[in-house]
Amino acid sequence: MISSQLTSISPFVRQVKVTQTENLSGEWVDYDHVLTYIEQGTAEFILDGVKYAVQAGDTLIMIPMVKHIIRSTSSTPLIQYIVHFDLYYTEQRAAWTTLGITNKAQEHVTEEEKALKMIYPISRMNVVQQQELKKKFLWMLRVFQDKNEFSQLRLKSLIIEMVALFLENQSYYRTSQSAKMTKSWDSIQQCIEFIQRNYTDPELKNEYIGHQIGFSSSYLSSLFKEQIGITVHKYLTYVRIEQAKKQLLEGSGSITEIAEKTGFSSIHHFSRIFKKEVSLTPSQFMISHKKQKMVDEL
Repeated sequence: MISSQLTSISPFVRQVKVTQTENLSGEWVDYDHVLTYIEQGTAEFILDGVKYAVQAGDTLIMIPMVKHIIRSTSSTPLIQYIVHFDLYYTEQRAAWTTLGITNKAQEHVTEEEKALKMIYPISRMNVVQQQELKKKFLWMLRVFQDKNEFSQLRLKSLIIEMVALFLENQSYYRTSQSAKMTKSWDSIQQCIEFIQRNYTDPELKNEYIGHQIGFSSSYLSSLFKEQIGITVHKYLTYVRIEQAKKQLLEGSGSITEIAEKTGFSSIHHFSRIFKKEVSLTPSQFMISHKKQKMVDEL
């Protein structure tokens, strides 16, 4: 039973944050567990090909190395309370402070970290329990930001309480209307992986992507739109922008070089699309993050 497997856990909390996004749509893979509470808005989460409709008040736990696509489905911004954590503390994993996979070692999931692999990923709590979870999260956020020699001890106790609250209230009805297997997921996943490998090519078009997957461009476009909720072109743009943001923060070259390395046909095209998607120019994006880093360090 899951409860008996979790009696020995000694969690390590890596990150605690609140995100607010409009028109969110993207794909992520994390090497650690991600607990997410939906404070506002609605969205579709596709976890390894299964689509879940979530709403304000829902809590999710995504286990390590599960590919997840998130698409906001409401007119109001999607506000998420997010905690990244390991079930067990190790010195090696505690040294990984960045989010997202940056080395091969992070792709290996130990048996201990697989303890939650059989859970249903969504918990729906009543109003009182939602308030309890939010209170624990906000306390956790304060502890994480304050950072002292006892912070991890406090964070450990809080995440254990939050996981317990999640498990006590989760739904085990896998036939629920809110969860269904996404049709043709294998084809969609092939398309996603092909884009991830080839986004640097400025000539990458729907026709070529469809040819590689074995579909016509029109069929692939309609399938992607129907199942993921965005077009193939929109997803390609998302991948390029996310890669550009990463390289801008890493200082991986000039803005012109980064534009070329992320598949944009020109610096002007890159700047226009970046401003449209991020609401900042590439230069403004770098400046804003440098200022935030200085604030965090202080």
